[in-house]
Amino acid sequence: MSRKKTIMVVEDENNICKFINALLKTNDYTVVTAPDGNTALTMIPSYVPDVILLDLGLPDIDGLDIIKDIRKWSNIPIIVVSAREHENDKIAALDAGADDYITKPFSGGELLARIRTSLRHKRMNLDEGLEKIKTYQSKDLKVDFEKYMVTVREEAVHLTNIEFKIIELLSKYSGKVLTYDYILKEIWGPYASEDNKTLRVNMANLRRKLEKNPAEPEYLFTEPGVGYRMAESE
Repeated sequence: MSRKKTIMVVEDENNICKFINALLKTNDYTVVTAPDGNTALTMIPSYVPDVILLDLGLPDIDGLDIIKDIRKWSNIPIIVVSAREHENDKIAALDAGADDYITKPFSGGELLARIRTSLRHKRMNLDEGLEKIKTYQSKDLKVDFEKYMVTVREEAVHLTNIEFKIIELLSKYSGKVLTYDYILKEIWGPYASEDNKTLRVNMANLRRKLEKNPAEPEYLFTEPGVGYRMAESE
């Protein structure tokens, strides 16, 4: 079973937020919403959305500053959804790091098309500089990065959004030890707590779902005091 894409909607106008929320859920996306910039910046490391829909005119932080903040640590696609129609506003948003810009009012079809385009670009640019790996396989475990699918002994395994991102990261660096700090920052961003309790919980859940015997792992290894390592891809 493929993972649903998560879209974060950062919008303070309730009617617009409800419309986008209903539109996305009808089209099989997982939706999380934030009514202001501070809430969004707090939520992003927890939910790690696939695309962010961002209004510029928020009550607490200007959208341009949010874009700049996110771009310090993440390449999550950002689509600006704003009432600001002036060319200078569009240029400023794109220069700050936005991937696309759509003005209000907009059609549902246009918004969905922009999201699909951003998701395609994200896949194309994923792990730029690494070899373009499409799948990972070790023994009975297979991770298909393009289809967002994980199978063990040819049976599909349901993973949460965060669990998939962890397994994807470890798989693409299979055979190498990734430190706790590196994984935390890659998955949860710079605001992640230095306490790796959340990471340990997710790794325990992954072992329970993927390993025959979690106490004697075949795929996910702990390097005590350092981090985690994935069995090398075959």
